[in-house]
Amino acid sequence: MKKTNLLIMSAAMTLAACNGGNQQNGQTSEDLIGRTTELNIVNKRMTPEALWAMGRIGGMTVSQDGSKVAYTVSYYSVPQNKSNTEVFVMNPDGSGNQQITHTPKGESNLVWTKDGKLRFLSSESGSSQIWEMNADGTGRKQLTDYDGDIEGFSLSPDETKVLFVSQVKTVASTADKYPDLPKASGRIITDLMYKHWDEWVTTAPHPFVADLNGNGLQNITDLLEGEPYESPMKPFGGMEQLAWSPDGKQIAYTCRKKTGLEYAVSTNSDIYIYDLTTKQTTNICPEIMGYDTNPQYSPDGKYIAWQSMEHDGYESDQNRLFIMNLQTGEKRFVSKAFESNVDEFIWNDSSDGFYFTGVWHGQTHIYNIDLKNNDQLTKLTEGDYDYGTLALCGDKLLTKRHSMMMGDEIYQLDKMAGAVVKQLTFENKAIYDQLEMGKVEGRWVKTTDNKDMLVWVIYPPQFDPNKKYPTLLFCEGGPQSPVSQFWSYRWNFQMMAANDYIIVAPNRRGLPGFGNEWNEAISGDYMGQCMKDYLTAIDEIAKEPYVDADRLGCVGASFGGFSVYWLAGNHDKRFKAFIAHDGIFNIDMQYLETEEKWFVNWDLGGPYWDKQNKIAQKTYAGSPHLFVDKWDTPILCIHGERDYRITANQAMAAFDAAIMRGVPAELLIYPDENHWVLKPQNGILWQRTFFEWLDKWLK
Repeated sequence: MKKTNLLIMSAAMTLAACNGGNQQNGQTSEDLIGRTTELNIVNKRMTPEALWAMGRIGGMTVSQDGSKVAYTVSYYSVPQNKSNTEVFVMNPDGSGNQQITHTPKGESNLVWTKDGKLRFLSSESGSSQIWEMNADGTGRKQLTDYDGDIEGFSLSPDETKVLFVSQVKTVASTADKYPDLPKASGRIITDLMYKHWDEWVTTAPHPFVADLNGNGLQNITDLLEGEPYESPMKPFGGMEQLAWSPDGKQIAYTCRKKTGLEYAVSTNSDIYIYDLTTKQTTNICPEIMGYDTNPQYSPDGKYIAWQSMEHDGYESDQNRLFIMNLQTGEKRFVSKAFESNVDEFIWNDSSDGFYFTGVWHGQTHIYNIDLKNNDQLTKLTEGDYDYGTLALCGDKLLTKRHSMMMGDEIYQLDKMAGAVVKQLTFENKAIYDQLEMGKVEGRWVKTTDNKDMLVWVIYPPQFDPNKKYPTLLFCEGGPQSPVSQFWSYRWNFQMMAANDYIIVAPNRRGLPGFGNEWNEAISGDYMGQCMKDYLTAIDEIAKEPYVDADRLGCVGASFGGFSVYWLAGNHDKRFKAFIAHDGIFNIDMQYLETEEKWFVNWDLGGPYWDKQNKIAQKTYAGSPHLFVDKWDTPILCIHGERDYRITANQAMAAFDAAIMRGVPAELLIYPDENHWVLKPQNGILWQRTFFEWLDKWLK
């Protein structure tokens, strides 16, 4: 414990020193947040400060002539408790890499023009607007002065028009109803979806199209004029949910044309095509009942592709790749050979196939679909990695890749099976060179129903098999999010390993990448086979001589937090410490508290008052709060008060229950965080509290 504190203090002082007093372009580092140039890490062990010093690579885009690649990197300042995003440009082979911006307001949404300039979003003028600069960062100028923030944009193929997203007011305020009470803070609510993710809903994002010339935006048209719907869809939709046709005459957009209760219980979004000439809108997939998102026209304009889920109300349904012939209207499910989710996809240059990423057996790889050859599927990449973000670049593909050993960097590969993958960026090399990472090992174990389950085991750096280590069971969230080769800046396995813990991370029932049956097994059965899978995983690894079976901990967030609360009353004294972040403690209350009712209807089986619903009644009978009488193990509860997916009173109730039961407990509550922890100082506080708690009870 003392050693950990010394590491933290050393890194914190070094980081503070290297972020203070530097000057660039006339601005002090307190104004300009950039790459940390000095960070001395003790004993090659990962620290929270080292994690937050890492630059995080964001979006990337290839110039239209294929000669340049632009990408963004976000940097975080712990003292300032905020971030900044800068732009880099390099050649397609990674050479000539240079940072072309040094501004405190940040840049995003990079778009190349035909003449080799970059357009982007910046809030330098006070609101988020479209700007332009040369490929070396010179000639920077503002192009729009729209009355409101522009949240995303793309250019028409001929670059005479711009498609952009901005918020429109959709909910009347109290002051609208009572103008004489302008300072009244009360909200009058008449229907559901009055809050979503981390905000009270008063506006909706709308797509607009306008002429863009030297005089700013002209002839602005709201594609959803007078409609209270959102496109892109909240809370995470962006410009990937809208697309220009190659001839610039149509715009495809994603929309769930529902409000209130109807919106809250349905995932039935559709793809709509807006004709700029006739101003008519057509729904191209009304017969598909689940999520339809992310349209892309083929380069030849003959087809449109999108991601599609089959069932209404099931947000973790298989994400399938569909195409439609725009002349005949014929639709086809082209990713049938891949019994998992299509995560990201792009057309190839000849409009006869796709490249996409998808998870299988705990790894996310790049695949090719050949439409000419009966939708034949070919896997292009191998290894313990997760790939994401694809871009065509001549005869190569560009992609981002991360693993449990390293965060995102940009890579280049050939468009063929067994392709050689070349790393192009080395954003955090200076930090990685100072770190020793723990070994990551995939192991297959037999479950209680005799199925094979993949379990990732992460070992401490300088692992000694002759020693005994405290060991953590990691419970994944989602609930249907893969335990693949992810790199997290909060739930970071290398951070846990650096604190001399072995981590056991099972791909338990209810995760994608092992077939639809495995993925769907959790719906309506939260306390069933998936919990048995957790216990199987920790029991199996605990047989190893280097695992101290008397010092086992259990940690997790979201569904993982729920898992911790449930296991706290059903673990038969296996564990000596628990940590639950943003977990469900009382399922009855969760049904009414969460904003997205489709989720609880599908996953829990329905409302608790439906006494004839056997699935629902089984779910509520297993709620963690009903097993508090069996709690006997120290527990740390963490939650954000701006989390409207699982509200903070769940953690408060769990903490209160533990204290009233005489169980050692601690509560870390964030008034300003949502389902995640996004602010740098809050993130470091999270890490320190996390390991102080584990060290107290397991070391």
